[in-house]
Amino acid sequence: MHRKWYRKLTGTVLAAVLSASLLAGCGQGDTPAPDAGASAQESQSFAESSAQESESQSETQSSEEESSAETEQNQEEVPILKTAVMNTMGCRLGCAVAGLDLENPNVWDIVTTHFNAVTLGNELKPDAMFGYSNGRCPGLEETELNGETFLVPKMDYSRAERMLNKLYDWNQEHPDQKIMVRGHVLLWHAQTPEWFFHVDYDKNKDYVDKDTMNKRLEWYIRTMLTHFVGEDSKYKDMFYGWDVVNEAISDGTNTYRSDNENPNEPLSQDTHGSNSSWWHVYQSNEFIINAFKYANKYAPAELELYYNDYNECVEGKMKGIVKLLEAIKAEEGEPGVGTRITAMGMQGHYDSTNPSFNMIDLAIKRYAEVVGNVQITELDIKARDSYDGSEEKREEEFKKNAARYSTIYWVLKAKNKEEGVNITGITFWGTADHLSWLQTRSDVGGGADGKYPQCPLLFDEFYQPKPSFYVFAKEE
Repeated sequence: MHRKWYRKLTGTVLAAVLSASLLAGCGQGDTPAPDAGASAQESQSFAESSAQESESQSETQSSEEESSAETEQNQEEVPILKTAVMNTMGCRLGCAVAGLDLENPNVWDIVTTHFNAVTLGNELKPDAMFGYSNGRCPGLEETELNGETFLVPKMDYSRAERMLNKLYDWNQEHPDQKIMVRGHVLLWHAQTPEWFFHVDYDKNKDYVDKDTMNKRLEWYIRTMLTHFVGEDSKYKDMFYGWDVVNEAISDGTNTYRSDNENPNEPLSQDTHGSNSSWWHVYQSNEFIINAFKYANKYAPAELELYYNDYNECVEGKMKGIVKLLEAIKAEEGEPGVGTRITAMGMQGHYDSTNPSFNMIDLAIKRYAEVVGNVQITELDIKARDSYDGSEEKREEEFKKNAARYSTIYWVLKAKNKEEGVNITGITFWGTADHLSWLQTRSDVGGGADGKYPQCPLLFDEFYQPKPSFYVFAKEE
């Protein structure tokens, strides 16, 4: 049995949410959310927020007890979110977790009660797999691939396995309430150490050629998929899909991300935020096509494979993403020969007005025309600049947040009913507001500047459902 969740929800707040929702369907301009550059520590900020969580637990405990005492006087049982979304949309409902999130009992309660899927925010990315040894290779070992023996970096699975083991134990004890995992991510220009692209894995030496890079890419994808979803893996039944390639389209040119997205970011940096060393080696989209070929070769047939990107509703970038998807689809074939792609991942890092209703609608339509299935993979809503975190403005911002989510969910529900469109998953990028990556400065797509407080998710800093929670908790 799930423990019961209670929240004092007054008729005034409910009425305000419904009223605001009715106003939320109007288009509100087609300018993109402020561009945060191309990605790279989508992660670090998220991880820092998670680390801060353990320090704040003692401070919030007394507040939680007060909240609990208050709600006991006016109790209303809170719906189970994953059940409502499944009954309404017929799809998975996920959230991102990172660092020590799953060790926090409040986060654990939210995850196990309200979600049936999680994305590990950082722990399956290349830098984590190499033990965060971004400045230099952590050591080498021999491997064999396609009849050839060569040296590869040593892998460190410990961070991911610590989280996966906790989820595994839950699934064993609760077979009717299993929590599935989305793998994130195999190939990304960010959070991949620069030394990975160089001779002898030394960034002070020359870049390797394409043939050598192809061997490294195939080895890495084979190793990840064999370890986590291979026939002999403890975790093989836990993963429903994997992001194969992340954020390979440029915000500036609306075509493939190059090695010169940000001229002020030298390729000699240990890791990159904007520039792509993948592109520097290949000078084409060959690495993207190859990544999907290798994923198709080593992934079980039932494992879903995705492309994932942000600013995905901006018209110019949308066209670039569509061309990328078409290029992948054009190479489809049997495992070991061709590519395979299951869905387009629309990240969903939005603000209070952009993208508009029409932009989201059009993006889903365009992506579905190519791949059929669409998922919202990192959903959160940045607060307005006028929000200062004060009690006076808190209720107003919560209402605005709920109205915005209502608009987004309305589009998803409407598109899901259309022939040829399948919304197969919705994932929020976090659980409680104070743990969101938006609370600190980030130079990555959809990030924030750290100057303003944020309330982007469905649960507040006391781990209680907000008005936005009830947007998704209502079954239709």
